[in-house]
Amino acid sequence: MKHMLCVGFALAAVIAIAVPLRAHHAFAAEFDIDKPINLRGTVTVMEWVNPHSWIHIDVKGVDRAVVNWMVEGGSPNQLMRLGFTKNAILPGMEIVVDGYQAKDGTNKAVGRSLMFADGRKFLLGNMEPAGRGGPQR
Repeated sequence: MKHMLCVGFALAAVIAIAVPLRAHHAFAAEFDIDKPINLRGTVTVMEWVNPHSWIHIDVKGVDRAVVNWMVEGGSPNQLMRLGFTKNAILPGMEIVVDGYQAKDGTNKAVGRSLMFADGRKFLLGNMEPAGRGGPQR
């Protein structure tokens, strides 16, 4: 009985470790260095989740239609070390995000930097691909 319990705990530990490792990906796996973007919009939601935070913003297109974008940032811990607080990005705030669009062409991007309406600028974590200003994540 003790043997089965030990095997069960070992199996649970392997699964717990494997899930986060699978979720973490390299820049080049999901984002395109040849698709830089500059998004100006209004924050709808800020998700402080691991392993990466997500900022949802409504962006007006050329045709004036509003499109919601998901922008991936660094981990909550990384953002806090870069100067963010939980109240730094709130719904309704106007922001500008520089980054790179997802390879699949969806309204998803990885953010490189964020600028607030008052001109303050923050990095969104080290999201640069290797060889272009930083290590891969």
